[in-house]
Amino acid sequence: MFNEETRLAQPIRWAMVGGGRGSEIGYAHRAAAARDNLFTLSAGCFDLDPQRNQEFASNLGVDSARCYSDYQAMFDAEAQREDGIQAVSVATPNGTHFAICDAALDAGLHVICEKPVTFTVAESEQLKAKAADKNKVFAVMYGYSGYQTVHQAKAMIARGDIGAVRVINMSFAHGFHNTAIEEHSPGAKWRMNPEISGPSYVLGDLGTHTFYLASLMAGLKVEKLSCMRQSFIESRAPLEDNAHVMLKFEGGAVGTLWASSVNAGSMHKQIVRVVGEKGSIEWWDERPNQLVLEMQGQPAQTLERGMDYLANEDPSISCNRIGGGHPEGFFESWANLYHRYALAMQAMDNKDTQTLESLWFPDIDAGIEGVRLLECCVESADNDSAWVNF
Repeated sequence: MFNEETRLAQPIRWAMVGGGRGSEIGYAHRAAAARDNLFTLSAGCFDLDPQRNQEFASNLGVDSARCYSDYQAMFDAEAQREDGIQAVSVATPNGTHFAICDAALDAGLHVICEKPVTFTVAESEQLKAKAADKNKVFAVMYGYSGYQTVHQAKAMIARGDIGAVRVINMSFAHGFHNTAIEEHSPGAKWRMNPEISGPSYVLGDLGTHTFYLASLMAGLKVEKLSCMRQSFIESRAPLEDNAHVMLKFEGGAVGTLWASSVNAGSMHKQIVRVVGEKGSIEWWDERPNQLVLEMQGQPAQTLERGMDYLANEDPSISCNRIGGGHPEGFFESWANLYHRYALAMQAMDNKDTQTLESLWFPDIDAGIEGVRLLECCVESADNDSAWVNF
């Protein structure tokens, strides 16, 4: 069971850039950070509109003197305070991530960044090098990876329960953008603008999530890939609203990834299915408390989160916040990640390398692999789906 007694000497003084009024993701960050009292929201730059920014900060209980008009002003002012912020979460459009994260590291802050981290692998590598030089944690918000059942699948695959992995099928394919909703939705509009979103839409917005989950569960590295992408809503070109990727993994396994926002009628369809030589494991984010285990020649099994027959001795799996049968969900997954980010930040500040080495969380390397996926997919799709080395 989750240990609610875990405490830091002092909660980490934390700020946000972006994630203002009406932002679902901004709320998810704040709810996750607040869950275990390991972070205190001390400052913020939530909105480009000055009045909304101040009103929103006030409603969140942030001191008006620590609500800033831009991120650089916040970093500079907070650095002069004895009680200045120690960490920042970046929940802004993709095109701003590199500059904000770079400035945050220069200011000596730990960073939690939305994905994709940057437009290019080269930019992400720069951030990795700077975080290492500054001895700061750089975490990437792959929010679905905090589910215990994902780590249960990882443990079972690593143990050889389904045998050597042969096939990995990945999908994240909803239907909510099957019409040009960006004409009246600001949140959708920037995602379909290449100057703000980057070289990809659904692959970056959706595909990187399921790709990371599959990589985490199966532990395999991609060798090469071939990508085909479409803009079914023509005004979205050159960004895709549908993409199919074929992948070849080191060791001989193969896989597919379908990312789409025009899968009409679908809620999410974020599913990872790992097929081994003896059986298969499947995880679906709409039913995240269950794993489906199908062994050849045996009845299919549904494994439930929180039950004693799972590998609950593993800290990644044992962070159940309530017993089995009670559905945990999205916010618990995010809270599990923020809990780990806090422990990692404390360990980094204390030069506790033993804790850092034993503590899993999605870090800058996870972010880099997501950006690498996008770069390779764009290169392949722009060259008639040619195979591209990863």
